Amino acid sequence: MTDADTAHAPDAIPTYDLAVVGGGVNGAGIARDAAGRGLSVHLCEAGDLAQATSSASTKLFHGGLRYLEFYEFGLVRKALIERETLIRAMPHISWPLRFVLPHHPGLRPAWLLRIGLFIYDHLGGRKILPATKTLDLRKAEVGKPLKPEFTKGFEYSDGWVMDSRLVVLNARDAAARGAVIETRTRLVGGVREDKAWRLRLEGPDGAIREIRARAVVNAAGPWVDEVLRHRLGRNAPAHIRLVRGSHIVTKKLFDHDRAYIFQTSDGRIVFAIPYEDDFTLIGTTDRDHQGDPSEAVCTDEEADYLREVASQYLARPIEKDDVVWTYSGVRPLYDDGAKSATQATRDYVLQLEDEGGAPLLNVFGGKITTFRKLAEAALEKLKPSFPQMTGPWTHDAPMPGGDMPWDGVPALVAELRAAHPFLTARWATRLARMYGTEARKLLGDATQDTDLGARFGWDLTEAEVRFLMTHEWARTAEDVLFRRSRLGLRFSAEEIKALDAWMAAQTLAA
Repeated sequence: MTDADTAHAPDAIPTYDLAVVGGGVNGAGIARDAAGRGLSVHLCEAGDLAQATSSASTKLFHGGLRYLEFYEFGLVRKALIERETLIRAMPHISWPLRFVLPHHPGLRPAWLLRIGLFIYDHLGGRKILPATKTLDLRKAEVGKPLKPEFTKGFEYSDGWVMDSRLVVLNARDAAARGAVIETRTRLVGGVREDKAWRLRLEGPDGAIREIRARAVVNAAGPWVDEVLRHRLGRNAPAHIRLVRGSHIVTKKLFDHDRAYIFQTSDGRIVFAIPYEDDFTLIGTTDRDHQGDPSEAVCTDEEADYLREVASQYLARPIEKDDVVWTYSGVRPLYDDGAKSATQATRDYVLQLEDEGGAPLLNVFGGKITTFRKLAEAALEKLKPSFPQMTGPWTHDAPMPGGDMPWDGVPALVAELRAAHPFLTARWATRLARMYGTEARKLLGDATQDTDLGARFGWDLTEAEVRFLMTHEWARTAEDVLFRRSRLGLRFSAEEIKALDAWMAAQTLAA
């Protein structure tokens, strides 16, 4: 039953099969999968889509090379298989990335690294990603930015993903399949009654209204315990461990297109990744987090740690002035009793409560790489409550804009520039990467840049912002500049303020 089924009664409460709480990658992924199986779905998110953990990742589709040391072979295999599935489904926002692992003589021996990479190459049925190779860093281009004592290394494959766009595209596909997606809408309470959940929601205007749902998925990320205890009134403790991962973004540190993975003396690893053409992304840390997850920041200590680790390998040390931005997110890991945050499992755990025929599914942990498998597992848990539900379908289904070959972005860029000669190569590439084949819709019949309306800064036009507001739930400059795109690093404070004012005016006019 959907809204339409109860619309004839003025005071009727809209009823859904499934209510999803949380607009991160897990919540959006579950909403998409469920809507595609024929369920009526409502998703509420207290802020913007991907506002917390899901936009604060290291932005990788990867198996997790270091998890092999903790014998998490099942998790690694699952993630390795998923890399290529996801790259094929969203070739505009994800693509193969090569990683250089310098051998550090004082840490793991070279033979152990090679064995680990051999397992990594063969555990997940790799097809489109190239295999590992051994490097002489004294001769290879990727050795030039490193200190001369690093003479041997390995190069292997994983994948890059625009994390927050991944969430938005899941939500868009869910909506296209009938789901109701409401951002800036907070769950304030819920009770079971008559074999269903009665949920109270607070909208962006502060108004309270109710919906009913036959089942609820609590995918609130680091707030999963808050929702469980204080919104749904459950007394059972949530076995959750909040772990903060922080990153720094610096001025560009090297000119090639490969990333580095640096070993550390404390047993961790740190990535240094080319970022948005002109920058380098370095992360992440693993620290147990106390307090409100929304207040997570990269501390000076964490930033110094990341600079120092990278500087142990790079010929030119990273200074504080090189850092242009920092960000931090809190991962809601399942508390498996591990001694340190680094050792805590990254696999997901799904806990189902089914009292009185109104299931509640709580989602703990998970990696961005396995969100699709998590969604499938969640719906398998709920299947007894929805016998009419169809089977898994997302494995071969492209995301919006992803209906092209996995290596089709260069051809799309050429097509966009031929149809719209005013586009520079950089501008066309950004649009192709963000929107894939939907860039055609955004550009329409434009023959000159002025056809796209005002320009707010860099190459962001009125047409693009309207597209984001109309189709992707963007409401503020922050939504546009730091989640839908990464243009915030290129905008001045004045330009951000002007964009915010323009968007607010459009919202009021609507």
